[in-house]
Amino acid sequence: MQGVGAETTGMEGRTTTIIRTVGDVIDARAITTVFQPIVRLDSWNHRRHEVVGYEALTRGPAGTPWEEPLRLFAAAAEAGRLAELDWVCRAGAYRAAIDAGLPVGLTLFVNAEPAALGAPCPPDLAPTILDAQLRLRVVTEMTERAIADDPAALLTAAEACRGSGWGVALDDVGAEPASLSVMPFVHPDVVKLDRHLTQQPGGAYAARVVNAVVAYAERTGAAVLAEGIETEQHLAGALGLGATLGQGWLFDRPGPLPPDVAERRCSLSVPLVAPPAPTGGRTPYEIVAARRPTAEATKRMLLPLSHYLETKAQDPAEPPMLLASFQEGAHFTRATARRYSAIAETAALVAVLGTELPSAPAPGVRGTAFAGNDPLRGEWNVIVVGPHFAGALVARDLADTGPQERRRFTYALTYDRDLVLDAARALLHWIVPT
Repeated sequence: MQGVGAETTGMEGRTTTIIRTVGDVIDARAITTVFQPIVRLDSWNHRRHEVVGYEALTRGPAGTPWEEPLRLFAAAAEAGRLAELDWVCRAGAYRAAIDAGLPVGLTLFVNAEPAALGAPCPPDLAPTILDAQLRLRVVTEMTERAIADDPAALLTAAEACRGSGWGVALDDVGAEPASLSVMPFVHPDVVKLDRHLTQQPGGAYAARVVNAVVAYAERTGAAVLAEGIETEQHLAGALGLGATLGQGWLFDRPGPLPPDVAERRCSLSVPLVAPPAPTGGRTPYEIVAARRPTAEATKRMLLPLSHYLETKAQDPAEPPMLLASFQEGAHFTRATARRYSAIAETAALVAVLGTELPSAPAPGVRGTAFAGNDPLRGEWNVIVVGPHFAGALVARDLADTGPQERRRFTYALTYDRDLVLDAARALLHWIVPT
């Protein structure tokens, strides 16, 4: 294509760059950041509102095919440079906020791809990233689709953000039913309701989302933020959904930060909730058995308990996650594969672990192989987590010889949601990118 001259603001200031490809955009750091305010909904009165923060939104060079962010990120992904672009956009947002004097009392919301957070930071951007960690209060936004793409990266990214003293938001909640089961694993400080819920808050589906989000917020103290508030009617819908924060055209359209942003203050900052305790490399059995009594049973006795939990994973209205470890890959039989593949048609995530398992042992099922000396090889775990239901069967092999159905295990069965989530988080850390 013919090159387009674009005056852009990169990390080093305003320059004029000829843009011919998406690579030129990335190389020149040729992105612009605009900001949309996030407000306290209970402060809205006669078109006045209290701003608690801003969401940073990326724009590509004006007049190019990559001006719109969706096209820009799609082209970068096709070129194999998505992670670098993600770093460029985040650094650009941080630099613009720092240069404008955004006070630490106001929270900056910045979108990120979890996989990109695990990629090395380009050296030229490192000073800006460090400056942001020292001078800004940031909440990093992630979407629920990452749990199926790369659950280990999503959990690692969330932990890294908290390690920097920053918060995490789960974006577009309600856009897909699977996002409701993802919430407790991301453990977001802010739950962002998808704009379609805000603008069409009635109906059974919205009610399911509201119940799950309110239950999560009640347990953790997380804030609920409604996106897409464009009218007074949308504002009423957001309040009806239980949102305390909001953003949308009713309050302001995206643009530069206000000239007086450095002097602005808010009476209540966006809350950051206590993170889940680290699993410390423990297995699901070790986590549950430390807090619940164990019993002894044969495989034949435990199979009905396992099958019962699997049936609880078959809920298309509120899709849960099903995580299971089978010791040996051979224990994931054809019959089991058929059951799990059927569950995967509606579940948020179905993942299985065992020795010599392929990455896709059945249609829709994510597989992870571990080594013969891995601690998980001695365990049989079946864990189901949905928006409201949570259950786990954890068992340790007593190393019997003889017929399979007579093999003995020590086991525990729990429906304590917090304990089940701890066990599930531990198992998710074994699931590696395909």
